[in-house]
Amino acid sequence: MDEKELKARTKNFALRVIKLVQALPRNMTADVLGKQLLRSATSVAANYRAACRARSQAEFVAKMSIVVEESDESLFWLELIGDSGL
Repeated sequence: MDEKELKARTKNFALRVIKLVQALPRNMTADVLGKQLLRSATSVAANYRAACRARSQAEFVAKMSIVVEESDESLFWLELIGDSGL
């Protein structure tokens, strides 16, 4: 997978999460979980794009570690939403 394809995939992930959050019921639990998911999922795409502009290998690795962290957090929120029955 090349840089262009991964940029497209991370952006598509963010867009799909936006649609999912918009479809959640309107209650306090869904609002809190949805906001958390929205922040982490959109951060995946934004931070991957930032990693692609890294000025050094060390900067690239540091930014990619943020992408991995935000991806894992997104997975957690998705699991929590699914397991809670929202």
